[in-house]
Amino acid sequence: MSVRRLRSDPKTLGDVNLVTEELKNLYFKRLLPIEKHSSFHHFHSPRYEDAEFDNQPMVLVIGQYSTGKTTFVRYLIEEDFPGGRVGPEPTTDCFTALMHGEAEGVIPGNALTVDPKKPFRHLDPFGNAFLNRFQCVQMPNKVLESISIIDTPGILTAAKGKLSRGYDFPAVLRWFAERADRIILLFDAHKLEFSDELTRAFGALCGHEDKLRVVLNKADRVDSQQLMRVYGALMWSLGKVFRTPEILRVHVGSFWSEPRQPCDHYQLLELEEEDLLADIRNLPRNAAVRKLNDLVKRARLVRAHAHVISYLKKEMPTVFCKESKKHNLIYQLPLIFTKIQQRHRVPAGDFPDCTKMQEKLLGQDFSRFKTLKPSLMASLDKLLTSDIADLVPLIQQQEPRKTSLPGVLDGEFLGTFRPEHYKKDLFKELQKAGGSAESDFVEWAVAKHKPKYDEIFFNLSPNGGRLSASKVKEWMKTTLLPNSVLAHVWRLSDVDGDGALDNEEFALAVHLIEGKLEGHWLPRELPSHLVPPSKRPRSAGEDE
Repeated sequence: MSVRRLRSDPKTLGDVNLVTEELKNLYFKRLLPIEKHSSFHHFHSPRYEDAEFDNQPMVLVIGQYSTGKTTFVRYLIEEDFPGGRVGPEPTTDCFTALMHGEAEGVIPGNALTVDPKKPFRHLDPFGNAFLNRFQCVQMPNKVLESISIIDTPGILTAAKGKLSRGYDFPAVLRWFAERADRIILLFDAHKLEFSDELTRAFGALCGHEDKLRVVLNKADRVDSQQLMRVYGALMWSLGKVFRTPEILRVHVGSFWSEPRQPCDHYQLLELEEEDLLADIRNLPRNAAVRKLNDLVKRARLVRAHAHVISYLKKEMPTVFCKESKKHNLIYQLPLIFTKIQQRHRVPAGDFPDCTKMQEKLLGQDFSRFKTLKPSLMASLDKLLTSDIADLVPLIQQQEPRKTSLPGVLDGEFLGTFRPEHYKKDLFKELQKAGGSAESDFVEWAVAKHKPKYDEIFFNLSPNGGRLSASKVKEWMKTTLLPNSVLAHVWRLSDVDGDGALDNEEFALAVHLIEGKLEGHWLPRELPSHLVPPSKRPRSAGEDE
């Protein structure tokens, strides 16, 4: 199964690029000067780089070990990747960024921090202990043309929690969470355990709940009664950690390409799978909106931070008792936040965490702080009041973009099984212009098994020599393969794109399903040796 490729017309891409470029210009012109002036980068996140505006949407996959993180990534891209190991014990021991590249290769962490085209330059402060456990895998994968995926080490359980990783794991998670478009948090329906390291990881995700999608994985391995109890326990535990009135959405499923176990809640798993894939599929379309939202969120934090730093500078004595005044101001920081809220009408939600701010102020020299320049604040206010507002209509005017990622994520493939929606096969054109008809002389790989497949075909009572999509779907679902896999099989098998399968096309479908059940990856496009003889381009001699 291959991942869904994002196809869009040049005009739409141009609109998105225009918005991204304008956001980049606004950041460097309006926001970066006041960040430097107020020492924002010493207290909060580093400055944005060009690559953070230009790169594809990022999906961060986290969870305890053996919850199916790497299998989930393989399910999305529908192929193995270098360093992707799967097992019951902790097997993924490093952060792996999966990105698109013309040739397959692995870039080590230290090299990534000096590559201006990659959005990882500010990971350098985490040191060699982390960078030796970080790599980027580049692959010519269609899904990775539209999104990037970060696979992470399994979060340790209570028994292994005393082991040290050698670097600040929650801080690294926080760095990626700030830049991710979607955070996928996986739990195993068999072992719902909240360890100390998992609780600390939740702390790193606080403030990014809008990006978070929780997945209760391997749900086909438990019965409905057990699933109900596990789901309730998970919701209760999450409610204790994320203290917000909103309830986190939990997707129940079994996210891999193998047949699911028969269970009473099979249809629920299919619906949940489609919901989550649709959410990921929409990330490229919403990338510009997410970047705009993050820029506004950062600008509001910068405004509050700049007022705090300016206030501290004004309150500091010029000569005597500097140290005692500094500690007094740090102690009074909550009161200072309140004064700034009232004096400058800054919302309370824009201020940073008071306790963390106090900790960082202890190591700062207040005499190096600068008072706020009115021109810088006026420029920031212009960004928030008018510049961003001018961009919103441009985003709204963008044409709805077709987000088709080949394979698991392809909404068109899933739609094949809906009676109201049928899309003609995009890969019907089997022969390039000017090419030779070599496929006419290639033996059909399905031919030797066709008598066996024909027996199934005629038992399904074809009408006029063809089986309708509904009959094929009913038979396919008996294999217990995920709908996304079956939809890809349909797309490859319906070579003439008429919404029904003749005996050759059905034989091809059964052949592909048997190969998948044996553990083989499905091809992205139908190779010449699998094209049914009646569907191959005719040679000039045959036409005569």
